[in-house]
Amino acid sequence: MIRFRLVRAVLIAVLPALVVALAACGSPSRPAATPQVTATLPTGQAHDWTMYHYDRARTGYVADTPDPKTLTTAWSVPLDEAVYAQPLAIGGKVIVATEGNTIYALNASDGSVLWQTNLGAPVTRNDLPCGNISPLGITGTPVYDPATKLIFAVAETSGPRHELVALDIDSGQVRQRRFADPPGMSSPAAHQQRAALALNNGVVYVAYGGLFGDCGDYHGTVIGARTDGQGSLMVYQVPTTREAGIWAPPGPVIDANGKLYVSVGNGEATSGAWDKSDSVLRLSPQLQLEDGFAPTTWPSDNAADLDLGSMAPALLPDGSIVSAGKAGQGYLLRSDHLGGVGGQVQEMDLCRAFGGAAVLGTRAFLPCTDGVREVKVESGKMTVGWHASGVDGSPVIGGHTLYAMKSRSALVALDVDTGKERASVQIGETTRFATPTIYGGAIFVGTVAGITAVKIGG
Repeated sequence: MIRFRLVRAVLIAVLPALVVALAACGSPSRPAATPQVTATLPTGQAHDWTMYHYDRARTGYVADTPDPKTLTTAWSVPLDEAVYAQPLAIGGKVIVATEGNTIYALNASDGSVLWQTNLGAPVTRNDLPCGNISPLGITGTPVYDPATKLIFAVAETSGPRHELVALDIDSGQVRQRRFADPPGMSSPAAHQQRAALALNNGVVYVAYGGLFGDCGDYHGTVIGARTDGQGSLMVYQVPTTREAGIWAPPGPVIDANGKLYVSVGNGEATSGAWDKSDSVLRLSPQLQLEDGFAPTTWPSDNAADLDLGSMAPALLPDGSIVSAGKAGQGYLLRSDHLGGVGGQVQEMDLCRAFGGAAVLGTRAFLPCTDGVREVKVESGKMTVGWHASGVDGSPVIGGHTLYAMKSRSALVALDVDTGKERASVQIGETTRFATPTIYGGAIFVGTVAGITAVKIGG
């Protein structure tokens, strides 16, 4: 009895320290998600930002946002891993997904954590055939469905495998979970889910590309899953022998009729019949191929990795599409007749573009590697307007101001009509495709350390 009491006393004394030690071993690389607050933000009515670039057409445009005289950091929150996905903002909550496979709901006013849910251990570089993100968890921007009040995200977990998960926006509880690797995908480890999720008419669309390095047996693929979690997956796979990833960060662009437009990367073929690689494709809501476009140079583009897959199609209200990619050429297309190989309305020297464009009326603002460019489409012809040298991030527009990242560390506000700088602020290191989110009188940007909120000063 004396010996038992002695052991019990020792355990009581040691267990608290042991628990602390084990917790520290579980997450030694990042601090707790404690906001660093310099100012609180207004919590009044604001337009919910429910998906990448605000709406299913990926315009990135919110009309009634104040134009800034100043930009200042309001708060920042360190999270468990880097943020590649664009933050969402819904009903006073900022929803952030990380490469640690954690989804956070933060108070938009002060960054305090309302809930956080981890969806499983992410995949490390050692478990992948190539790539440049480690750990690899949630990369593609999630989407929120107001009808079900569910947040949908794709997490890469041990296997590796991809899982489509739905969480309750109020509690963070997981309501659905299903494998999202389509039937016949021979090598899930070679596929990366970088493209933002899209939502239309009760279906979530998920696109896949390959890892950095183009290794392994991967094929550009889009799947469709019902938001109620029922039924089998709809699947479209680019008919190429290998590659042709659909990986541009905006993911599928959807028009008023529910048609999907995707840009496709380089395929393995460098001769013979066009295999739908290096292209812009139109898919039906049921993911049947309806039409496509490719440059006449698609074989040499494939050979040199100079394809259209790096920027999603910019869809204008009149049905025009502005497309650009890695080769420096720009193409004006018609969404109702993409035209096949060489079917463009116009071709011009434009820029190398990576990421997502913003659209305002008949103007598209492209994320060119040498700085955002304004492209105007009038009377079936595109012309180039202003150029903001060095501001090379994917832009969004609030009111009469364009916001984009510069040098992966500064948020810059430009007059949307002239390209002149209104204000800027350093927010810390971001990933290459970091895209700002506009919500009320603030801008939210994911970083390699977490998320930063910036106040729009009048």
